[in-house]
Amino acid sequence: MTQPQPTVWPALRYDDAPGAVRLLVDVFGFRAALVVPGEGGDVVHAELRWPEGGGVMLGSTKFCEGVHAAMKPGATSVCVVSDHVDEIHEKAVAAGLAIVEEIQDTDYGSHTFTARDPEGNLWTFGTYRGAP
Repeated sequence: MTQPQPTVWPALRYDDAPGAVRLLVDVFGFRAALVVPGEGGDVVHAELRWPEGGGVMLGSTKFCEGVHAAMKPGATSVCVVSDHVDEIHEKAVAAGLAIVEEIQDTDYGSHTFTARDPEGNLWTFGTYRGAP
């Protein structure tokens, strides 16, 4: 069965968007579906797909306009559902990311942890898929 196209896209801004793309792809396991390069190696716009469904958009702060220009890097928290939480945790630790909430099993049935990316965004990976 093919995954439906994502219809909710968290959008993040990074001072180092190329580094964020590398982190999200190489460590967390996203797939770069679209990366629009900008001058000086920055990223105008990127769409990264989560292999288990969904995706995120991001770009370099220097290319922000309008209301999104007011977004500060490092002020976002994203929850990602995965059946591979332990593997992602191991990669995050190996990459030297700050694990701000150690891997645990919650009262609501999730196996989860939270890491902080180099610009301060929080990434929570867990098995809880939400209420039906």
